[in-house]
Amino acid sequence: MKAAAAALAAGLAVLLMIPAASFFYEAGGPEACARCHEMGAPVGEWRHSTHRGVPCSACHGDALTADPRFHLTNARRVVEHWRGEAGARGQLGPAEIRAMLPRCQKCHQQEFASWSSGPHAIAYRSIFLDEKHNSSRHLMDDCLRCHGMHFDGGIRDLVEPLSTKGPWRLRRAELMEAPAIPCMTCHSIHRRGARHEDRRLEAKVSGPRQEKFRPSLAFFDRRSMAPVEVALLPLPDMREKGRPVKMSPDPRQALCYQCHAPLSTREVFSGDDRTPAGVHEGISCLACHDRHRQTTRASCANCHPRLSNCGLDVEKMDTTFANKNSRHNIHTVKCADCHPKGVPARRPRMAENLD
Repeated sequence: MKAAAAALAAGLAVLLMIPAASFFYEAGGPEACARCHEMGAPVGEWRHSTHRGVPCSACHGDALTADPRFHLTNARRVVEHWRGEAGARGQLGPAEIRAMLPRCQKCHQQEFASWSSGPHAIAYRSIFLDEKHNSSRHLMDDCLRCHGMHFDGGIRDLVEPLSTKGPWRLRRAELMEAPAIPCMTCHSIHRRGARHEDRRLEAKVSGPRQEKFRPSLAFFDRRSMAPVEVALLPLPDMREKGRPVKMSPDPRQALCYQCHAPLSTREVFSGDDRTPAGVHEGISCLACHDRHRQTTRASCANCHPRLSNCGLDVEKMDTTFANKNSRHNIHTVKCADCHPKGVPARRPRMAENLD
């Protein structure tokens, strides 16, 4: 009986160590977190970030979080810390990134709804089990640079077989419906900047003094496992048949180019590039594409009057905006594409045409 009681007590002690370790890790707020050297830098960044008014527990959970995996992770971190095995900086794992999504949604409901209904909310299943793609191109580790940058492994740990002959399956079944491009792909919540509450006064500030973009914009670099802020991301020097292409100075599109990139030739529309040329040369990606949903429905009306210089409705012209099968791609269409014998003189807009 004594042996059984001792075993039971030992078992209970082990079980209680998990929530106790989690409580130790989370209790006391950021000051307690910062006592661990691996958490000092993230906490220091948080103190000056746009989210500094949001407690750590709101995004990362706390001792009362119901998910047992959360507490197991914290217990593991405490053990690693005591053993001196913790890294110089704490890193969020893929499960923790996924767990943060509904917490992002709680405060950023409109942005989350737009992202959820757009192409960047695509699931691992849709990307890595795509028969058309997989049968024509080999899957490789570089795929994870843009599609699954938070995945904790290589491509062979995610999909099998690594050949052009299927059927293919995900080795991590829990990722089937998980988003491959979550919020933290393009946003870093610890970036320095004005608090969201302080932005209410922005409308009273003159245009040149207003911020151009949210400081949280940053690309998560899978190689360094760290976000790179937009200000440090370069815009490519693009060419069209050797001719330099005028680029928009909008720094936000540097984020787009990290994945929608040209080949080494820097030729417009090579690789996954979508650099505007022709009549839209010099326009930013974000001038036409909604930030989170990527829709373009309102893009023409944002810049154009109802009629073009030709006197035609710009939304009904023969381009891929009106018809995805059009041979005139909206990114590169030129006047000469429709007027091979010469561009006609600009027509004056008649009052009756505007009715």
